[in-house]
Amino acid sequence: MDKLSNMSVYVKVVEMGSFTAVANHLDSTVGNVSRAVSALEKNLDARLLQRSTRRLSVTDAGRRYYERCKSILSDLESAEAEASDALLEPRGTLRVHCVPGLARQLVTRAVLDYRRVFPDVTVDLLLSQRMPNLLEDQLDVSILIARTLPDSAYVSQKIGVSHCVLVASPEYLAKHAPPQEPEDLRDHQCLLLGTVDYVRDEWQLKRAKGDVTFVPTGPSFSVNDMEAMAVAVKEGAGIGLLAGFSAIDDLRSGKLVRVLPDYHTHERNVYAVYTSRQFVDAKITRFIETLKERVGGELAATARELCRQ
Repeated sequence: MDKLSNMSVYVKVVEMGSFTAVANHLDSTVGNVSRAVSALEKNLDARLLQRSTRRLSVTDAGRRYYERCKSILSDLESAEAEASDALLEPRGTLRVHCVPGLARQLVTRAVLDYRRVFPDVTVDLLLSQRMPNLLEDQLDVSILIARTLPDSAYVSQKIGVSHCVLVASPEYLAKHAPPQEPEDLRDHQCLLLGTVDYVRDEWQLKRAKGDVTFVPTGPSFSVNDMEAMAVAVKEGAGIGLLAGFSAIDDLRSGKLVRVLPDYHTHERNVYAVYTSRQFVDAKITRFIETLKERVGGELAATARELCRQ
């Protein structure tokens, strides 16, 4: 028996006053009960019980040890109950990583929805382009956009699908004839987006008739952040790629105009990544459910709207 088991047996002996009664209660043997108490005494180098053929009595050291054991076992039971409850009821701190553009446009609102339903959870949201080490950085969930995920021991769930479209400001297109084919882009100022999943020096475009790879020449501006790209495009600096979820509001309002509307980039999957498939805290499972409903739903609605343009 391990020490905690021996302590539990000892507490029962003190409370029930008999090795036989404890053996019957635990469906064990008197010999096993006696050995558990003896192991504790040997480890402590102290007598816990005075034994006789008629009765047991607890020594002073045994009484003090009993009180400590009872407290320790009670704390352990509470800790186990709390840990088990964490699998059922969201509470505590949820540490989330997300790529910046998606976080600003969709995930932050999903976090607020989540907290309205589960107010016992505090959410720490970290924005970064790079996929973190979840264990080293003590993160619960990472939300990424990628065509495929690298092999790892992590678990992932697909939240939705996103793609980028070519956009420009009305002011820019008033001064420059809108391109009709990808080759026409050579006569325009092309603003390049370079992130973890987008190659800065080429645009891989697709449409129903097939794929096109366009390599801009002499770009006037490049950036590795979607929001900065949105600012540059709206300021009339040229034509650039924006994720549908980042561009949709400005397309609706007319601040941006779709360029080559038959084309868009290849789809990227939005993933929620976490460390383990087993014993996942309720705060994580409920958060991923919220992401699928809120973020996944908005991504799908945006894709449908862009396809109609």
